[in-house]
Amino acid sequence: MDWDKLRIFHAVADAGSLTHAGDVLHLSQSAVSRQIRALEESIGATLFHRHARGLILTEQGELLFEATSAMARKLDSAAARIRDSEQNVLGELKVTTTVGFGTLWLAPRLVKLYEKYPDLRIDLMLEERVLDLPMREADVAIRMKEPSQSDLIRRRLLNIRMRLYASPEYLAARGMPATLDELAGHRLISQRPDQPQVAAGARLVQQLLSQDVGSTLTVNNYFGVLQAVLANLGIGVLPDYLTADHDRLVRVFPDLESGEVPVFLAYPEELRQTRRVAAFRDFVLEEIQAYRRAQSEAGLD
Repeated sequence: MDWDKLRIFHAVADAGSLTHAGDVLHLSQSAVSRQIRALEESIGATLFHRHARGLILTEQGELLFEATSAMARKLDSAAARIRDSEQNVLGELKVTTTVGFGTLWLAPRLVKLYEKYPDLRIDLMLEERVLDLPMREADVAIRMKEPSQSDLIRRRLLNIRMRLYASPEYLAARGMPATLDELAGHRLISQRPDQPQVAAGARLVQQLLSQDVGSTLTVNNYFGVLQAVLANLGIGVLPDYLTADHDRLVRVFPDLESGEVPVFLAYPEELRQTRRVAAFRDFVLEEIQAYRRAQSEAGLD
């Protein structure tokens, strides 16, 4: 059905008069009458009984008026939400990042964002596959490499490195290895080099596995590696951002680490002015600044 004709029908049904509806719509009575006749012809039904005191809806007209009334309420609600969104942050925000960064760094901090914007709805998609932001598979991405699409706004957040960590309990029981040769007496916990992960981390794991390692445990994401390390199973290859929230981790081989891995925040150009995107961006930047201050104070830069 034609939206303009439905709008005119709704005004006529609400006013009960072609003249009064024309005044509301700023149309002549004849123009309103023509649109109503055209609508009746298009749906094959009479919508009004016409008499001297005005117009009365037919049974078919009442059904259509119920539908247009529901539409009008939804449009009014949407308009109100749009006005509210100019001042408030609300609606759904689709965020994608890797399993490791999402579970170990981002998710534990989201409580602060929800405290500030309780009406925000976040759909957090954790996967190694790079989602297509221009095609709106997600609104915002945090990735361990610079996005390749040219029509994205991107912001470098920080650089991370993969390092080796163990729990104090494990090292008390098995001893701190001084050289790579001493890995023969330890269990190495890591992602498999052929798992989807940053190349710098994969190269470090390959280097370690080329040693005479006593035992290994491979997990397909860093969350699993961390849980195994905290359970005193061995020495794990983990991203250094974990030390902000797990200060009991003890670094093993202080001179051994991967190359730098850049972390980028990205979102489509057309979402630049969207308040929920801006709120999420500002929240992440504030948390990154707090993380950097904590690392600097702890001497872990």
